[in-house]
Amino acid sequence: MNSKAKNINKPSPINSTNKKGFLLDLVIYISVMFIIRELSIPNVSFLITGIFWSLTTLIVASWRMKVRGVTWYDLGLRKPKSIKKSIVIAALILIITIVSIVIFNIAKDQIPFLAELLSEPEIETETPSKFGDLKGNWMLFLSIMPLVLLESFLEELLDRGFLINWFEKLFSSTSFATAIAVVLQAVIFGFRHTYDLSERSITVGIIGLIMGIAYIKGGRNLWPLIIAHCVLNTLSMVERVV
Repeated sequence: MNSKAKNINKPSPINSTNKKGFLLDLVIYISVMFIIRELSIPNVSFLITGIFWSLTTLIVASWRMKVRGVTWYDLGLRKPKSIKKSIVIAALILIITIVSIVIFNIAKDQIPFLAELLSEPEIETETPSKFGDLKGNWMLFLSIMPLVLLESFLEELLDRGFLINWFEKLFSSTSFATAIAVVLQAVIFGFRHTYDLSERSITVGIIGLIMGIAYIKGGRNLWPLIIAHCVLNTLSMVERVV
């Protein structure tokens, strides 16, 4: 086995001796993330608000990275060695994600305590979509997709690139630091989308878990994840239109 194969899953070259520093960074980042989520901007669409939330946390993450001497390139925002291989990996991530979500949906209906735990109260009136009336509205779809794709891009940078590496350095003294980091970012990824234990938070958490594993196993390059995430969100949006 060559040296490249041996090093493919090694953590990025970040100095992990300052655990208090990484803990401080995470406290600042997560605090800002959830505080910003509480802000509601009047007369502004959900997507614009979401982009504002993500850009704010991007600024915080970039600030803490600069303090630690780390760049986005170090965390995986670099040109893939093979574009073809990246597309294949993205396709595999997409397939595994969709299959996992289908399995979860089957399981929650078959396991009584899960069905009861995740059951939602019946609502007489249909709740309007946070994206607007997309049914059959391809013009609206095309107008908001750039924002959806930008949000997908930012989530991979922040949740996989930043959080996994920072949690990993915080727990680097343990044998399972990487596993802990992947699980924690998936939990945060799911929870910050709904703020409760629900079918949506678990589904998003599953997506975050698969993306996190793919990030580690795929050589810590963010592009296959970004591609898979963008395609997944595009399919979800198309489903709302047709």
